Amino acid sequence: MKNKVMKMVKGFTSNPKAVMAAKIMAAAIVAVIGAVAYSTGAFAAEVGADFSGVTSPIVGLINSLVNPLLAIVGAGGTIFCIFLGVKFATAEEPQEKEKRKQALKTAIIGFFLIFVLMAALKLSIKPMTEWYTSATKGANSTIQVSTEATTK
Repeated sequence: MKNKVMKMVKGFTSNPKAVMAAKIMAAAIVAVIGAVAYSTGAFAAEVGADFSGVTSPIVGLINSLVNPLLAIVGAGGTIFCIFLGVKFATAEEPQEKEKRKQALKTAIIGFFLIFVLMAALKLSIKPMTEWYTSATKGANSTIQVSTEATTK
């Protein structure tokens, strides 16, 4: 069974059209999930639902995990980059040296991107929470229409 799955995966990943189709399907699934989540939140806000009981533990969990994760990513990325730098410095053949140089560049770029994205997450939690809270609290007042001005 495992061999059949591995053959299927290898065959799938070797076909560029199949890979592109998988990427498009993944993007479509994410878009549909986002649209459903947004419309569900908007509908619940219209009927006066309060999500603070649900969002506050999630936000608290994210806030409590971001700082340790930043430290782990920083330490791990630094150690990994030093390790790759030593391997690059000890390489003797030009092909091996070029391969290790490319690995070091890729590791540094990946390390930087992970760090930037985690910092962006930390900085964006509060504004996103405030935006969602204000959007759900003001939903009932935005759907009420006054007919007094139109009848006069």
